[in-house]
Amino acid sequence: MSDKKTEHILSHSPERFINRESSWLAFNNRVLDEACDQDVPLVERLNFLSISASNLDEFYMVRVAGLKDYVLQGINKLSIDGQTPEKELETIHQKVAQMVERQHECWLDLRNRLEAKGLHVITPKDLSAKELEWLEEYFIDNIFPVLTPIAIDPAHPFPFLPNLGLALVFHLGTDNKKEQMAIVPLPVRMPRFVQIPGKKLRYVMLEDVIDKFLNSLMPGFFKLDSALFRIIRDSELEVDEEDEDFVRNFERAIKQRRRGRVIQIKFSAPASKALVAFVSEQMHVKMDDVIEVNGMLGLSTLKDLCENAPTELRYPAFQARFPERINDFGGDCFAAIAAKDIVIHHPFETFDVVVQFLKQAVDDPDVVSIKQTLYRTSKNSPIPKALIAAAEAGKSVTALVELKARFDEEANLKWARDLESAGVQVVYGFVTLKTHAKMTLVTRRESGKLVSYVHFGTGNYHPATAKIYTDLSFFTCDPVLCRDAAYLFNFVTGYAPPRAFSKLIVAPRDMRKRLLQLIEDEINHVEAGRPGHIWAKMNSLVDEQIIDALYRASQKGVMIELVVRGICCLRPGVAGLSDHIRVKSIVGRFLEHSRIYCFGNGHGLPSPEAKVFIGSADWMPRNFDGRVEVIVPIENPTVHEQILGQIMVANLKDEKQSWALQPDGSYKRLHGASEALSAHDYFLKNPSLSGRGKALKNAKSSQMLKYKPMKKGA
Repeated sequence: MSDKKTEHILSHSPERFINRESSWLAFNNRVLDEACDQDVPLVERLNFLSISASNLDEFYMVRVAGLKDYVLQGINKLSIDGQTPEKELETIHQKVAQMVERQHECWLDLRNRLEAKGLHVITPKDLSAKELEWLEEYFIDNIFPVLTPIAIDPAHPFPFLPNLGLALVFHLGTDNKKEQMAIVPLPVRMPRFVQIPGKKLRYVMLEDVIDKFLNSLMPGFFKLDSALFRIIRDSELEVDEEDEDFVRNFERAIKQRRRGRVIQIKFSAPASKALVAFVSEQMHVKMDDVIEVNGMLGLSTLKDLCENAPTELRYPAFQARFPERINDFGGDCFAAIAAKDIVIHHPFETFDVVVQFLKQAVDDPDVVSIKQTLYRTSKNSPIPKALIAAAEAGKSVTALVELKARFDEEANLKWARDLESAGVQVVYGFVTLKTHAKMTLVTRRESGKLVSYVHFGTGNYHPATAKIYTDLSFFTCDPVLCRDAAYLFNFVTGYAPPRAFSKLIVAPRDMRKRLLQLIEDEINHVEAGRPGHIWAKMNSLVDEQIIDALYRASQKGVMIELVVRGICCLRPGVAGLSDHIRVKSIVGRFLEHSRIYCFGNGHGLPSPEAKVFIGSADWMPRNFDGRVEVIVPIENPTVHEQILGQIMVANLKDEKQSWALQPDGSYKRLHGASEALSAHDYFLKNPSLSGRGKALKNAKSSQMLKYKPMKKGA
């Protein structure tokens, strides 16, 4: 596994870490590879291309904007691998230029392939006279009323353009030789593609329609020159944590973010130097941050083309399963949970289980109270609606709404107001910490006493993303876990820290410390002559202390296998440093999102004796120090076997969608033979264990996978 270029790396050298930003860009390249993969259905490739573009936008809005602020303020904060902000920006610029070129090559290829399948993106030049008449009428009726052409002169200053906004800039002339500069912002809520009537799927881009009928928009002028451009703004929130009215201050910060400074302008080539200079000067952007793109701007909008695309160009549809064990109890979630813990594996098992659990709590006259954390949810989510219904039914309802959920702040403020209006006790948590834990605690009267039921999730209460993110929903009525959950709610709502949690591991209280101890325990097992194994699955691995602990464990002979979807700053397979660590990333049909942590506990994995946990936390400094997070031990044998022996094994055995991280920070696609395992396909076809109910005994042996963990010297 070792690489000659990395053999010299020592355990105290900054080079032992992979640069965070470079690792993220490598992840986005893996997403882009799905868009270029001819084995992926055509429209799904288009969707992956859109996702890669949207990801890159957010990367600039947050990460690049932050680095630029460091440079402007003269802050020489070094990255995890010892790079200055200037050096990181230089590296990012080089890598992003290559990525953008790949994105546009991919779009040209997809455009041709889609045309062969009957989906065409055309220009007004490709339309017949009759179709042009229809398009002009459509423009007058549906586009013209919402356009605002703005002449730029002393009386009309350059307009405000929203983040990610597209606009056309025109150099105009008149018959009397008067010249005029003008801006036409493309309406944010208008579709980017106009569908032309007919049997074929044909679309004309909005900017081409506006350009075609400019005379109707600005009569008396003719076009001398024009260009399309797109801006990206700094989108970090600056919240005064000392402000007495945190919510009002937060609303003010959101409004200010809309006017965040422009950090990049992209022009569609060819664009004249005069127009580029005019726009960049008006927006106070240096030419270093102006990019000319040989292709379509705003590739993230390509997702709009996917909506009406033929189903045969998509992934085969599947029906998410509803757990048979809940049906065994006539749909009574409380009875099923009381009988035995259950874990739901999304999206293969439906998120409707979580909704049904809440709705049953609303309708059940014995339910006394409901408490829930709300980090992100969908626009028309049934989750807050259920909380509102419960409050209106007279139950005690508490919702911890996290205002600092990036890019969902405004939606969460709206939900908070709606919840408060209905009588829900809304709490905003800590000013300095994000509450990222996903929990719902329901308490009901049973036989004269109070009994609690708790749901812990690795993902958000978001019905839409639950259809495309792989996550776990764990339900239990274990009185110790329920009491710990109650303590945690009291801690967040009342700042009342419990003396100790019996089972839950909580950040920022002691999560890093406990994980470091679990890693140290595996070292102790090896030194005592027992096996030492760690399996873990997460979105990102960045924390220096955790990485150094894993390096030390590897050097002592602990076998470590990690599934890290996105950023990974650990270098695996470096001689003398990380010989016994393997890292892979899975990128495919579904977004890997669940967090699972497994420790052999003196036994080889997978083993019934292993310590298994699930949670909401990646292994990053922000999760350990800046967020309220929770890790839950899995003790029920069936759930334990499902998570360790089914989910983790399938992820480790996957070769179809897996990439192996190399010591130099690059990724190598595994691909594997034609019969190689795809974890996503496996989960689509095989029901999970804890949800099988009466059917479990007959199906269990046929669906389990065998896996040979790595051994010393592998």
